[in-house]
Amino acid sequence: MVRRNHNKEMAMSILKLNGRDFILLFLLLFGLSAQAKQPNIVFILVDDLDTEVFSHADKVNALITAQGTQFANHFVSMSLCCPSRASILRGQYAHNTGIYTNVLPGGGFAKFYSTGLENSTVATWLQDAGYRTALFGKYLNGYPDRQSGLTYIPPGWSHWISPNGGKPYDEYNYSLNENGKTVAYGNQDEDYLVDVLSNKAVSFIRNTKAHYPNKPFFMYVAPYVPHAPATPPRRYDHDFPNIKAPRPASFNKAIIGDKPAWLRAKLSLTGKQIKRIDRLYQKRMQTMLAVGDLVENVVNVLKELGELNHTYIIFTSDNGFHQGQHQFNSGKNTAFEEDIKVPLVVRGPGVPVGASVNAITANVDFAPTLAEIAGVTPPSFVDGRSLGAFLAGSAPTAWRLALLLEHGGPSITSGTAGGLLEPQDPYDIQAEKTGESPIFVGLRSKAQAFGSHGPINYVEYDTGERELYDLSVDPHQLNNTYSTADLVLKDKLKAYLASLSGASGQALRDAEQTPP
Repeated sequence: MVRRNHNKEMAMSILKLNGRDFILLFLLLFGLSAQAKQPNIVFILVDDLDTEVFSHADKVNALITAQGTQFANHFVSMSLCCPSRASILRGQYAHNTGIYTNVLPGGGFAKFYSTGLENSTVATWLQDAGYRTALFGKYLNGYPDRQSGLTYIPPGWSHWISPNGGKPYDEYNYSLNENGKTVAYGNQDEDYLVDVLSNKAVSFIRNTKAHYPNKPFFMYVAPYVPHAPATPPRRYDHDFPNIKAPRPASFNKAIIGDKPAWLRAKLSLTGKQIKRIDRLYQKRMQTMLAVGDLVENVVNVLKELGELNHTYIIFTSDNGFHQGQHQFNSGKNTAFEEDIKVPLVVRGPGVPVGASVNAITANVDFAPTLAEIAGVTPPSFVDGRSLGAFLAGSAPTAWRLALLLEHGGPSITSGTAGGLLEPQDPYDIQAEKTGESPIFVGLRSKAQAFGSHGPINYVEYDTGERELYDLSVDPHQLNNTYSTADLVLKDKLKAYLASLSGASGQALRDAEQTPP
């Protein structure tokens, strides 16, 4: 009876632990000393994956989602590749990294490099904490450039495999910077980039286990798919025959008078454009089959080497993607749900199986989360917050009630769809030609953050125009209700957004938790 009461008291104490303390307790309960190896981390970041396409990624969902926890309200604060990746590496919003676009002067690798942001990232923190760190695949848009040199390896990375020439977005005929040496790849089946990254990641795990048995590893795996042109491997060329992009209520929906001018000026999609949308959707689905193979490859080698139960596997995307909604051609870079909401699933030691987290989480949360797993205190400049408590099966006592959204305008690369420059989304090309998509800031709130309202999506454009959607009654964001909204609500939204848009660090986190 005494032992039973003692066990009950211990169980209650465990439930009160925060994420980092739970991780440390987990290690001790399994007979490991305080000096034992920290957990391994596999962070898989795909490119332009929205939640709808992810819902069909059967192999990924079987190997990660079903074996761990899904974050049902995970967002990116800015729906564009380079700004999002900068936020992932540093744990900061775009207004604090200064990275708003994929190229200079507003962003890109060149700006991240020249401003010294690389000197303090999750890679440098974990390497300093004893991790063997590795990156496989896409780093930051525009990497490498003339200033850095073709074989440049950023600070913090023990092992580096990243494209430095050719056409990696096409998945064939590219070159890789392999730890300071350029290696060319061709157009054979074995050159398919997702598969090459998969095999090199597995080799890294084997090498670490064999030659660095007492070192934990942090592996950042970043395929270029399902980003357009979304080239699938030849083995999946004929999968999903006759599939079409989903036709939700917002698909090619005529823009009505309550929308901002840049949306009202849009024309309906043509039949030819819709056919291209359907074809790209099919190819995106096909490329995710290759991503599933990559995940399976990694899980299998971890299991074989006895490391699976000691490894966190995190799967997510740098931004979402629209295809036909709101009369948009394929692309991202708006505040609509299709673009800002992305998948996040995690499995690992102590992570609840089959659980779902409904709190608002974001890409700025990855850096502090990885730091906590590794037992590292992140720098004070970090804006995000650790997901450690959720991964331990509990809920933090306080959490954000809304997420800041940001946008710096269309991201147009000079040049072409080939080479290392990111292929242009048709949406961004259209935006430049028509002066669309003004700069904006916005909020994506949790349900009930503003009284009886459901989740809210609110945007303030630099034109002075506003958009407001209550997603509980208008999930497809068809009717902008700002003009008829209650004045008290408008004032609260404006004040809340102002408290976030210029803040940083702890002050920003405090503001997220306390709406006016």
